[in-house]
Amino acid sequence: MKKLVFALLLLPLASHAQLGGLLDKAKSKVSEVTGSSTGISNTDIASALKEALNQGVKEQVTKLTAEDGFYKNEMVKILLPEELQKVDKTLRSVGMGDLADKGLVVLNRAAEDAVKEATPIFVNAITSMSFTDAKNILMGDDRSATTYLENTTSTQLYQKFSPVVKTSLDKVGADEVWATIIEKYNSLPLTKDVNPNLTDYVTSKAMDGVFTMIAVEEKDIRTDLSSRTSDLLKKVFALQD
Repeated sequence: MKKLVFALLLLPLASHAQLGGLLDKAKSKVSEVTGSSTGISNTDIASALKEALNQGVKEQVTKLTAEDGFYKNEMVKILLPEELQKVDKTLRSVGMGDLADKGLVVLNRAAEDAVKEATPIFVNAITSMSFTDAKNILMGDDRSATTYLENTTSTQLYQKFSPVVKTSLDKVGADEVWATIIEKYNSLPLTKDVNPNLTDYVTSKAMDGVFTMIAVEEKDIRTDLSSRTSDLLKKVFALQD
């Protein structure tokens, strides 16, 4: 692709003799991308992208569903929303650090539960990918595939994650923990009462975490040859190297 852009930039400066050669090179580069001269078909390109995205879901999203998948992963660990950071700081200052720590853990546990709903939604989006989508992703930046999934799945993910987060917050006792935290904080002198929507906050952060880890996997497949685990991935992703 870079060669194509460079060739096009030189066209106004080229002689007639040079012009033919440059156009041939440009056409050659375009045909590489579309697969007409490399033995790589449109189907190959689409299949490779789908394989790569499925690999990202399998390798990274699955890790997030394990216990501490969020809590002990500094890239996606859910921290307190701004409204509650002052709650955390205040509780620690009055000797309630253990309660504050417990409140943080249960938020991450809820996210770990919710992400289990992600895989079928991603699989459906990947299956529905067109060749045009695949080609744009292949020749795009290191996050093109992740962006595609964000655009096609975010609404569904939120709808699926939100009730699971709410149920999980109940299951792990988060509602009780945070009710205690907020009650104690609100009862302290010189504090302004807070009442955060934890379900919405954790749902949004869980989605952020999923896309963060898919992006990690996508970048590896694009830049680390050892991450291309099949002949098809090696052949197709070589086009964007």
